[in-house]
Amino acid sequence: MEVPEGLRGLREKALVEVTLPSGDTAVMVTRYKDVRKLFADERLSKNIARPGVARISADNELFVDPEIDADPPDHTRMRGLVTKAFTARRIELLRPFAQATADELLDQMAAGPRPTDLNEALAFPLPILVICKLLGIPPEDRTKFRSLVDGFLSVTKLPPDEVEESRKGLWAYLIDLIASKRANLGDDLISALIKVRDEDDNRLSEHELHFWTQSLLIAGYVTTASQIGTGTAVLLHRRDLVKEIQADYSLVPSAVEELLRTQIMGSSIGTLRYAVTDIPLSDGTVIKEGSSVLLSEESANMDESVFTDPFRLDIRREDNHHMTFGAGIHYCVGAALARMELQVATESLLRRFPDVRLAVPAEDLPRGLGGFMEGFSDIPVVW
Repeated sequence: MEVPEGLRGLREKALVEVTLPSGDTAVMVTRYKDVRKLFADERLSKNIARPGVARISADNELFVDPEIDADPPDHTRMRGLVTKAFTARRIELLRPFAQATADELLDQMAAGPRPTDLNEALAFPLPILVICKLLGIPPEDRTKFRSLVDGFLSVTKLPPDEVEESRKGLWAYLIDLIASKRANLGDDLISALIKVRDEDDNRLSEHELHFWTQSLLIAGYVTTASQIGTGTAVLLHRRDLVKEIQADYSLVPSAVEELLRTQIMGSSIGTLRYAVTDIPLSDGTVIKEGSSVLLSEESANMDESVFTDPFRLDIRREDNHHMTFGAGIHYCVGAALARMELQVATESLLRRFPDVRLAVPAEDLPRGLGGFMEGFSDIPVVW
């Protein structure tokens, strides 16, 4: 429940060698200054579908797609198209829907059994229903694609044949979904991307359309769901912080940011990159050409040179420029959506159930094993 002690001394070296779940080795950048700079450094390539690059998983290619160029200029072109459709205005227009959805989910939670699993009651269904609304996915499909995405994100959880079945199943689902949307365009994000694809073939290929729809579907719910669950569990473990927020709900945004800093949604293994040339770091340490490289948001978020008393959970922390959403050209396009949902979920739960609390000791909460996310697999709560 606390920030791992192993992060305390990690920044003594700017670069450390690590072993990935696949058994392959990589080097990890630990300091905030270096991590932030390297997110925008074109000498560090995101195209890892090449010989010699470390694998995250021995059984799953995860986000590797040899048909997608994850570096500029192609990445810049694709990201620009997605960002235009993923506007702040579109996200804010979703806030009333997110609020109404959260209220309905909490009403169902109130009428259900006690204890109840917060993941299934709120943390997962809220972002799933919101991303369905944003992308234009039928909400009744959520059980289907949630199962497929779970398999897609397996690191060591599932055997290779089941992983491949999930990957193929998810892609087939997207083919059918996009064909259906193309026949009946609406005011949603997938329809907007289809229009870009169909109105100018040079701007977005059919494969890129499917890839970005898949990426938005996955990133749009699973990371936020994990953070809602884990962040809320941390708060409920600290009843003093819950009471502080309930006395002043204007603290919700800063509390959300602090929980994002300390209870990072995913894992550094999601930032795997490849050094196309030697890259010197701020202390003179050099990342050697050909190295597989991880940018550690977790370590950067605990950097004592940037954050005062970084291992303390301070829900009033100001200027909280954490690295949880990345930076530069690879800054998470869904950051505004995630923030909005986290704020809605946190405030709605604490208002609806003033006495909500964990039903088991915090140390007994089970972690999900073998998947890409690191959240708790079950969060029983009572009220």
